[in-house]
This record gives sequence, C-alpha cells and structure tokens, in this order.
Amino acid sequence: MAGELFIGLMSGTSLDGVDAALVEFKDGQQLHVLHTHFLSYPASIRTEILALQHPTANELEATALMSNTLARLYADTIIQLLDKTDIKPDAITAIGCHGQTIRHRPELGFTVQIGNAALLAELTGITVVSDFRSRDIAAGGQGAPLVPAFHKAIFSDSKLNRAIINIGGIANITYLAHSGQTFGFDSGPGNMLLDAWIKQHLDLDFDANGDWARTGNIIEPLLAEMLADTYFSLTPPKSTGRDLFNTHWLKHHLNSKSFQANDIACTLVALTAHSIHNALEKYCSDVDEIYLCGGGAKNSLLVHQLKSLQGNKKLANIDELGIGIDWAEAIAFAWLARQCLNQQTSNLPEVTGASGTRILGAIYQA
Repeated sequence: MAGELFIGLMSGTSLDGVDAALVEFKDGQQLHVLHTHFLSYPASIRTEILALQHPTANELEATALMSNTLARLYADTIIQLLDKTDIKPDAITAIGCHGQTIRHRPELGFTVQIGNAALLAELTGITVVSDFRSRDIAAGGQGAPLVPAFHKAIFSDSKLNRAIINIGGIANITYLAHSGQTFGFDSGPGNMLLDAWIKQHLDLDFDANGDWARTGNIIEPLLAEMLADTYFSLTPPKSTGRDLFNTHWLKHHLNSKSFQANDIACTLVALTAHSIHNALEKYCSDVDEIYLCGGGAKNSLLVHQLKSLQGNKKLANIDELGIGIDWAEAIAFAWLARQCLNQQTSNLPEVTGASGTRILGAIYQA
C-alpha cells in the first residue's frame, strides 16, 4: 500500500541554502526518504538575511520582501526536487517549512521565522505547514530545539542510550535514554562563528573539512574565556542563535588582542567541540552511542576533536541509522508537518520547558 508523501524544508542558521527531502510515511512512524535536493542561497540573499538579524532601517518592509523572496526560493527547491521524480504536486500531502530564523528571543516570548507560507502554497499548489515554534513559546517553552521529538520517534533504542548531535550554525543535542525521558537543548555555536571568520579573512562561505583551522593552534586562554560565557552554564531547557553567538560576541572576546587568524579559526572549532563535550559530560554522561548530523559532521578536524574528548565512546555519523547527515532536519520537518495534520503533539516539554504538549504548526491549505 502506498504511503503518504510529505516534503520537508529546512534553511538553518548557517544560511547556506535550502535542504529539501521527499519522504514517504507508512504504518505509523515508518518512513522512507525518496529523494533529496539542496538549493544554495545566492550571496546577495545571505547578506540581506544577515542584515535582518539586527534592527535596520525600514526592517518591516525589508523582512516582508525577503519573506516573499524566500517563498519563491522554497518553491523553486520543491520544483527541482519533484523534477527528479515522476511525482506530481497533487500527490504531496503537505510541505513542512521551517522558514528562516531572523530572531529567536524566547525569553521575551517570541521567535521569528520568515518565508511566506501562504505564497508558497500558492506557488506550489501544495498545503504548507509552517510556524512550528510559536505555539511552544506561547506555552512557556523555548520553541527549540524541535527535532528531539522526531529523534525519539525514529532513533530510540530499547537497550542503548543514544545522543544525536546536529551541528549546523548552532549545535544541539538530543539524548535518547533507553529508559526514562528524552531531553535536548542547544549546546552552543556550531559552524556559524567559524563560517563568519573564514568569510571575513578568506572570503569563503565555510572551512571545508576544517582545512584552514587545521593550520592553526588552539589559543587556550581564549578558549577558556569563551567557554566561560554564562550560556554554557545555564541549565536546560535552553536554546540560542545568532542573537547571542554572532560576530559582535566574537569581537568582544578578541577585544583587540593580537592572534593569528588561523589560530582563532582552530580555537573556534575547539569551542564547538568542547561545548558539546562538556554538555554531554554534564547531562548525558551515561551515553553509549553518539551520532552526528549536519554540516559540522563533515568537518574532520571537529570530528577528530570530539572523538579525542569522548574517548572510547562510539561516535559515528547518523547515516549508520539510515538517514544522511545532510537531511535529518529536513526530514524532521516533513514529520512535524504530518504530526500537525494528524492533530498529534510534537513538542517535548522536557526539552523546551513548555507547560505541556502541543500541536505545532500553522496550516495553509492548497
């Protein structure tokens, strides 16, 4: 029997582009990824989105216009994804669209992900589910991370304690205890600070394989100072983003000190590795297996540092569990869209701090 088809879209804090996954669901939680596609952001779009991370002149109009631009990019992504198949838009039950985060301030009671979902529904002729975070925040939660509920449904093991670590712009951890509660939180910066640093110095969007950072050395006093940031000592539930970990934060810690650029790059990799390791040690010390996904899983220097810190514990890529490292979040938003349409809850209060479980997402019918 044919299953339900959903498309998940994810454009994260790395601002590199849009990940899309066409997912078939059968027999409850059983899923099969049929096709995937990535559409990179033009450099101009990335620059404009970065500018919207902070107050700017005429930002309401600029945000609305960018929201429309993103909807068209999302539609192009879906068209290109479906061009790989013989599947027509009317066969797709819904699109789960995370949108592009430009502000995340749960402590003030709001989060903003843009990408005009109504326009996306018009352009594709497919029902769109979006705005997944707002209801959790309205219920007193962080609105993030949301993927632990998906991880719990798909990756839990009856005998082993697993940690799923997604390293995108921000790094987040899901802990799947074989008995007891699942929990998760943002451990701190993933790739975003290193991406910004290499863009500033080498005009590259990211440090492929950690090759540039590998030419430098860790600046231990700087690493210690950055790890002393109060965010790292906060008790979960907690979430973060560019509102905290941005170029201003980095400049504050550099404070006109004279370091080699590649040494700073190496230290930023160490910051990600150590903040993840410290969080695992503090909250998930009995973990048996650690699985990585996201762009950071391709950074061999970062992976090497994590393995050195974790010792003999198994550390592998999530593709060992049947999902490619680039697509876990896009697949998760296909799952979240399905949960919403089926009127099933998809937040975990033990992760976000919400007052209870909630059905997440706003629906824009085709």
